[in-house]
Amino acid sequence: MLAERPASHDLYAMSDQTNPFDQWFKTSGLADLFDAAKTTPGLRDAVAKARDLVESPAIPVEQRIDIEIAGGDGPIPARIYVPYGADPAPGPGLIFYHGGGFTIGSLDTYDPLCQRLAAVSGVRICSVGYRLAPEHPYPAAVDDAFASFDAALSGALDGHGFDSARLAVGGDSAGGNLAATLARERRDSVIFQLLLYPVLQLVQVKKDRPRWQEGPMLSTATLEEIKKRYLKGADPTDVRVSPLMASDLTGLPPAWMLAAEFDPLLEEGEAYASKLAAYGVPVERKVYATAPHGFLNLSRIMPQCITALEDAAKALAKGVTRPAPSMPA
Repeated sequence: MLAERPASHDLYAMSDQTNPFDQWFKTSGLADLFDAAKTTPGLRDAVAKARDLVESPAIPVEQRIDIEIAGGDGPIPARIYVPYGADPAPGPGLIFYHGGGFTIGSLDTYDPLCQRLAAVSGVRICSVGYRLAPEHPYPAAVDDAFASFDAALSGALDGHGFDSARLAVGGDSAGGNLAATLARERRDSVIFQLLLYPVLQLVQVKKDRPRWQEGPMLSTATLEEIKKRYLKGADPTDVRVSPLMASDLTGLPPAWMLAAEFDPLLEEGEAYASKLAAYGVPVERKVYATAPHGFLNLSRIMPQCITALEDAAKALAKGVTRPAPSMPA
């Protein structure tokens, strides 16, 4: 396993420090938009309103097409990104699941991120609009993730140039949780996994953390709300909820993991990377110093976002050059 500690790792000893991004977030007025106590519709509205404030225009792609793909209970929306210079069809592709704590986020709010990731990597991307809680609690999101991936595996994206034998999975935060679950249960069909500060367990969300890890976009209070709205009484130790609890990771596809230093999920990401490595899975994890959870959606105000997405895109481009897995007879 290759892992990079944050340049400012001395902050780990400074548990009384606050997240420096937090103060800016409060003075900008954006913190009020993301109050964990808000209703789910209120938070969704906040995310939609904030997008143009925090995101810069994305890099153009050759094609950006809205489609429907199979979900766990009928068709769900998806968006195809075909970048300029993509491999001749059929080429490898990434099935991407957005973040938002299983309750917010959408194809539109993740449009700049996906465009940028596709444009820089040169890899086709299908972003999946899975069902959200609390209207559709667990396992709806997981069911949609599996149905959409299996549809792609069966050729549903062939008409858009995707090679169904060369599919990667990826996502950020909650979407990273879905991608990690898919990579484990479809390990013979996934060639690469791109996990961007993924949620890897909901067993223990109340725990002692340094103050600087309590970010404005994800905190202990937010994680409690996610657990309540998403699980609605489901078992948090279920490995489809908490991939970190899985007992066998043998033979999983190579992984590239992104982590943010000022993120409540930092330690569980490190634990999962170590567990993958212990099972012989090639894994690289890169930690971005002084970055909060969710910074990949802050391209207008955090230049580090661009650098991190470029790193992720290069890792994706490299990851999908892996030979296709042997399909069962």
